[in-house]
Amino acid sequence: MYVKGVNLGNWLVLEKWMSPALFEGTTAEDEYYLPRQLSPEVYEARIKVHRSEYISERDFACIKRIGMNTVRIPVPYFIFGDRKPFIGCIEELDKAFTWAEKYDLKILVDLHTAPLSQNGFDNGGICGVCKWSQMPEEVEYVLDVLEKLAKRYGSREGLFGITPINEPITEGMWNMMNVPERYPAVDKEMAEGSAPNTLEFLRDFYNRAYDRIRPNIAEDKYVVFHDAFQLKAWKEFLTQPRFHNVMLDTHQYLMVAEAMGCKQTLNGYIEYIQENFAKQIAEVQEYVPVVCGEWCLFNSYAVGVDTKGGQTVLNGMDFSDNKPVMTAETRQHLYQQLANAQLAAWQEGSGYFYWSYKLLMDTVNEPNWFGWDSWDLGKCVDMGWFPIGG
Repeated sequence: MYVKGVNLGNWLVLEKWMSPALFEGTTAEDEYYLPRQLSPEVYEARIKVHRSEYISERDFACIKRIGMNTVRIPVPYFIFGDRKPFIGCIEELDKAFTWAEKYDLKILVDLHTAPLSQNGFDNGGICGVCKWSQMPEEVEYVLDVLEKLAKRYGSREGLFGITPINEPITEGMWNMMNVPERYPAVDKEMAEGSAPNTLEFLRDFYNRAYDRIRPNIAEDKYVVFHDAFQLKAWKEFLTQPRFHNVMLDTHQYLMVAEAMGCKQTLNGYIEYIQENFAKQIAEVQEYVPVVCGEWCLFNSYAVGVDTKGGQTVLNGMDFSDNKPVMTAETRQHLYQQLANAQLAAWQEGSGYFYWSYKLLMDTVNEPNWFGWDSWDLGKCVDMGWFPIGG
């Protein structure tokens, strides 16, 4: 099956930028601090309302209608409700499986966070802290969560597979993203000792995770390993004879491509997509199925700048009052070209999952959110930026 999928980001794992209103009245930048800055009653009310309204059965029907066949659902390590002050969400995932099966969709369950984080990103649950892999008891805890998920859903028709951990960071990405500065820790003492994961640790963890998942899921289901931002580092590991139905997940964003030297012009982006994304995926696909688990039409370090100049696709725009203006025609041309180029690249592998299905933000009245609308697949389809059926 060629995967045409979308992420249900910010449903069961919160990301402030995707739904800022959830964090109103706090200074929290991540899910770790939100319940610590709200009363238990207010926190519970916000979370329960959010989960019930953000994604519903109707969304699964819409996902099917626009031509997707799979959804990737990020879930937190506290999904079973055993890590206070967080509130579990296993009942929501149960509902998702029922909805998916009704509309003939598959689900990739993605463990998106770990205690004290596997990457230090806001989407890892706590900013600026990356110590999970240094804590054997928490590694074991995550393995237990994975086994429970496998046993619960392993025989469900709707299961596509399970990802043991999302975006475990390694040294190259840690340095390129400058994680401690980009995601400053609230508690410096807690963050002390934070460091990227090693490939040695990840190979060991992936082996152990496979042994906990594989016996508890049907033969046709996948164990999907994230590449830790090193797409070509896994050939020897993934070709072990003992592995059955494994897949490699790589996340490819244009703003990371820019950091790697991609020219910030339409032709520059397309050339980079063809010469890097497409060729690298094709190379790895020779020995293991590859899926691009996160991407979107256009995300650029250039977005949000408040002065003219620089060779970017934003040239020629009006930045008076610090509010960039792009004509509808220009935006449509840009997004359609980037959609087509990236979709062609993913066809060198086994498919993709768009990030993300929806946002809750006002990109029209808030100039600071300019350019972020391309993260919203529903809007991209409605506006004609993304082709129905992918």
